[in-house]
Amino acid sequence: MNFLRFSDLCASGQAAGRRVFIRADLNVPQDDAGRITEDTRIRASLPCVRMALDAGAAVMVTSHLGRPTEGEFKPEDSLAPVAARMAELLGREVPLVSDWVDGVKLAPGQLALLENCRLNRGEKKNDPALARKMAALCDIYVNDAFGTAHRAEASTYGIAQFAPQACAGPLLAAEIDAITRALHEPRRPLVAIVAGSKVSTKLTILTSLASRVDRLIVGGGIANTFMLAAGLKIGKSLAEADLVGEARQVIEAMKARGAEVPIPSDVVTAKAFAADAVATVKPAHQVDDDDLILDIGPDTAQSLAAQLKSAGTIVWNGPVGVFEFDAFAHGTEVIARAIAASPAFSIAGGGDTLAAIAKYGIESEVDYISTGGGAFLEMLEGKVLPAVEILQQRCQGKQAE
Repeated sequence: MNFLRFSDLCASGQAAGRRVFIRADLNVPQDDAGRITEDTRIRASLPCVRMALDAGAAVMVTSHLGRPTEGEFKPEDSLAPVAARMAELLGREVPLVSDWVDGVKLAPGQLALLENCRLNRGEKKNDPALARKMAALCDIYVNDAFGTAHRAEASTYGIAQFAPQACAGPLLAAEIDAITRALHEPRRPLVAIVAGSKVSTKLTILTSLASRVDRLIVGGGIANTFMLAAGLKIGKSLAEADLVGEARQVIEAMKARGAEVPIPSDVVTAKAFAADAVATVKPAHQVDDDDLILDIGPDTAQSLAAQLKSAGTIVWNGPVGVFEFDAFAHGTEVIARAIAASPAFSIAGGGDTLAAIAKYGIESEVDYISTGGGAFLEMLEGKVLPAVEILQQRCQGKQAE
């Protein structure tokens, strides 16, 4: 994809003395007292901030946090805890600026965090008047918020239309590069793992991947629906019987290309959905009417692991079982460790996937871990994300009047 990169502007000295507006994704989880419980997104935003400061720019950073009502400030919507954590990590003061749309005074080398951008009226609807005011604040707009790239909002899309220059920050660029490499320039075989509770939420992803991957591994409730499509009984397991036809179409589309959707040969079942439920391994064709399938069986796990270890590229979205319960976590652990051991280029995304990666401590062995949930899934579908599309247009010299 062709888009201007902030790293190139900095390397060529074009950011020196300029006003740089960075749209980051600092939407971090907090406890009831407002304390940040996990700061990965803040840490991920810092390379772009440091890059801008090192280049001698006057740096403004903003983000959304939570789901505030536009125009109605509440203390719990404030980025104050984020400013404090950024200050700790950067080792410098990070002042928080409120009511910033009409003007921000900063000198080169200074840094400010602009209050929650979703407090501004017109943000979510991408109001052109708001976007123009934001654009007037800067010389260079940098989008480094991949997690919001699938939304066309004033701070992710509109400002990029009107700013003198619009470019991608290092995090956004890395996300696009990794997903492009995995899906459009893959080393074969290309194996995708798509798991989750419902086929309906990922049907378009499955259909899109069926036209390009060599093997499509399904897990969780999605696998149960595919087992039904293959003529197997699944007891009282979570599935979507009304989408069996769509699952069959995916299987047939893969088969027509000489590819496949592996159907589990064995499963781990229980009589109740509970952490202390008794886990029973059985062949996939021997599931009882009162069984819940909560994981793939050991034979299936080993077969899939062998396929992953011989893959050229792996895309992973979703654990294959109820990995939160130790009795039903074996399948996901085997898959995770096989990905870690594989020489394939691997990319993973999605909240539950990241939780599994953390649980098994394989962060350093996955080539790229996406910070975006919905944006990652939409790129897997083959969609062009609005915030990326506008950067491409600006790179081609197109600008809204």
